[in-house]
This record gives sequence, structure tokens and C-alpha cells, in this order.
Amino acid sequence: MEKNPSHADNLPRLNRISGQIDGIKKMIEDERYCIDIINQIRAARSALKAVEMNILNKHLMHCVAHSLGSAPEALQKAEELKNLFARVDE
Repeated sequence: MEKNPSHADNLPRLNRISGQIDGIKKMIEDERYCIDIINQIRAARSALKAVEMNILNKHLMHCVAHSLGSAPEALQKAEELKNLFARVDE
């Protein structure tokens, strides 16, 4: 059975996102300006999307491509899917 790819490289980014969330909670407790809070929420969402895309990319290029075989067409189709998913939330 094929081993799953490591996602440990995402942990520092997730730790920063956790800090951002804590900061947002503090901003709410401090009754900060709505737009400032929204800007921080958007930044955290963007950072979380980057983690999601990193994991999706590994899944497509490792797990999916491996299951389809290493033919160039399989890698090309996995790349097409990655690009499609990157545009979905835009």
C-alpha cells in the first residue's frame, strides 16, 4: 500500500493561522472597528485556502496521479484539476 504524503510542512502555516484567529477573537473582545476585523478574517481565510491548495496539490500529484499511473497524461490531468480547484473559490 502506498504511503500518504506528509503534510507536516503545513504545520507552521497552520500555527500562524491559529494565531490570527486568536487575534481576531481579541479584536472582537476589544470591540475593534468592524472593517479591521473583517480584514483579519479575510487574511485568515486566504491563509487557510493556501493550506488547502497545498494539500490538494499533493493529493492530486501523489495519490491521484499514482493511482492513474505515471503516464504524462495522468500528470497533465491532475495538473488541470489542481488549476480548476484553485479557481473555484475566486
